[in-house]
Formats: sequence, C-alpha cells, structure tokens
Amino acid sequence: MNIEKEHWIDLYRAALLELDPEKLHQRIAEANNAIRMRVELLSMDSGGTPEERQALSDALRALETLRTMGSDRNSRS
Repeated sequence: MNIEKEHWIDLYRAALLELDPEKLHQRIAEANNAIRMRVELLSMDSGGTPEERQALSDALRALETLRTMGSDRNSRS
C-alpha cells in the first residue's frame, strides 16, 4: 500500500471513529479532501484498481451520510 492510499484511509477511519461532535466536522473535511485528491491523482494517470476506485466512492458517500447525521445531531442539541 502506498503513502497516498494510506493517507486517505487513515483520515477516513479517523472521521468514522471520531466521537467528539466538535471535532467531527473537521475530521470529515480532512478525509473528504484527501479522498478527492486521491481520486484526482488516479484520474490523471489512470491508476488504481477498480476496488480502490469503488472504495473511494463508497467512502465519499459514507462521509456525506456521517456529515448529515452529525448536522442533524447538532441541530437537535
């Protein structure tokens, strides 16, 4: 596994595991940015495996769901 791939995965996991609502938004943004940078890198050189491209897509959807749930939770507080 290369560094760029490890980077987005680490940030994604950190966002998924963040319990502090005040830190959640930042974790999601960091992961989202890293994933989008990875997608852009892969699109420039037609790299990556189909599995990684699918994982990136799935991760973006999961982060959006997490962001929405976090926003809903904050609005109820």
